[in-house]
Amino acid sequence: MESRPWRPQDGPEPSVHSWPPGQRPALYVWDGSRWRYAVVQARQTYGNGRVVYQLLMPSSSVRSYEWPQPGLRVAHPPPGRDPAPAARINATDA
Repeated sequence: MESRPWRPQDGPEPSVHSWPPGQRPALYVWDGSRWRYAVVQARQTYGNGRVVYQLLMPSSSVRSYEWPQPGLRVAHPPPGRDPAPAARINATDA
């Protein structure tokens, strides 16, 4: 399920982290009855611990998704980081 943008009534603006091209992590997104590969453009972290990832979808649209949720899986972490084994997705699922 997509996440709505931040609004002033949500409290302080979230901190935002982005990665340089070539070093961005990626997620699989359950969309249209299949897993789709999406590159992470940015991670927003809210003061209450909420995390939202902005993803570049294969259609070139940008969507935001709250993490964690069943419709998101780790495709690959940024270079030098290994995801928790439970977060990995089998290649046959993608």
